[in-house]
Amino acid sequence: MNTALAIIKLIAGVVGHTYALVADAVESIADIFSSLVVWGGLHIATLPADEDHPYGHGRAEALASAVVSLMLLAAAVGIAIEAVREIRTPHHAPAPWTLIVLIVVIIVKEILSRRVFDVGHEVGSRAVLADAQHHRSDVITSAAAFVGISVALIGGPGWETADDWAALLAAGVIFTNGVKMLRPALDDLMDRAPDDVMVRRIGEAALEVEDVIAIEKIKIRKVGLTYVVDLHVQADAGLSLHDAHIVSGKVKGAIRGAVPAVDGVLIHMEPYEPGVPLTKPAALATRRSGTSDPTSPIHWH
Repeated sequence: MNTALAIIKLIAGVVGHTYALVADAVESIADIFSSLVVWGGLHIATLPADEDHPYGHGRAEALASAVVSLMLLAAAVGIAIEAVREIRTPHHAPAPWTLIVLIVVIIVKEILSRRVFDVGHEVGSRAVLADAQHHRSDVITSAAAFVGISVALIGGPGWETADDWAALLAAGVIFTNGVKMLRPALDDLMDRAPDDVMVRRIGEAALEVEDVIAIEKIKIRKVGLTYVVDLHVQADAGLSLHDAHIVSGKVKGAIRGAVPAVDGVLIHMEPYEPGVPLTKPAALATRRSGTSDPTSPIHWH
């Protein structure tokens, strides 16, 4: 679909004397490569762990997201440079029929962007969401081109560069979206902790397990489409090693049941030490009283 749209917009832009449509075609060409990058990143990310990659290949998904975001930034800079050049170069007014092409493009790309956004949210993939943003940027450039061409046609002589100014404006929007998509990709690559809601859900799931008295530490990082949890659990010092092992298994099961996106759970069993700020009775009492705020953070040692 992107290939067909790119060809149509490129031909219409050249024949119809509108650089905004040519810039739109460049954006569609970038969409082709970004989709290939996302596909490749997801394919690698889903490969199982091996001897050389004992923790799997999940980072490929975040890397693909970063690459797509950088492609957005590069496309924005390229469009802006060419738009400025076109503004300074006298040219013909755009052809009226190019508006029809843009209407079709806007409808098709909006449908594509919404579909890809839905999939991205469903699987929790930054790369897919970045690709969806790429589609949405195409909608933005097409809409800007439509406005610019309309102004040029209505304004008549002297307004021929209106579509070029529209392309320049669209480049600014695309650049902003690229920066917004790059930040979460870098967060995943740098092991930034998830939001407090997920931390709370995982902590409460662990505290509900029998024999768990308190939680001392909890660390969570995103690897590809899943999360890895590192948790310090305190229990009765009198538990045997076998019983402590069973408790850790129950904690893992409880966490995975509460947050299906969690794939790996590493439990450190420790003897209970008084003074830990959140113990099991305190947490459960707060929940039963109905006074807890599910969106408020829990701070762990």
